[in-house]
Amino acid sequence: MAETLERALRDRSAEGEAARVLVGTALNDGDAEFVEYWCVRVGTRAGSGSPLLGLAGLCLGHAARRFGRLSDEAVALARSLAARAEADPTDVDGRAGDGYDDVRSFLRLW
Repeated sequence: MAETLERALRDRSAEGEAARVLVGTALNDGDAEFVEYWCVRVGTRAGSGSPLLGLAGLCLGHAARRFGRLSDEAVALARSLAARAEADPTDVDGRAGDGYDDVRSFLRLW
């Protein structure tokens, strides 16, 4: 799993497989810290325009829903990715906004 995500951060041709791995981890892995670590790592290291950016934001929303908590760093990243998506959808896709909506809702940050 980690190898797939790391490869995608170096080689954009591996992003499809990495997307499946990241979503599967966010929806199924029981280790909240592990899920958050990979969402943050991907969300901070993927290049502009990578679909993994919006997906990382969406997966942070899944983690907030499943675990009821995120670190301050993860919340700040979800907010930042959503703002980037709103400002320029070619930079970060709109899934980041959906993820941040979930973060705010499930962590009661309204």
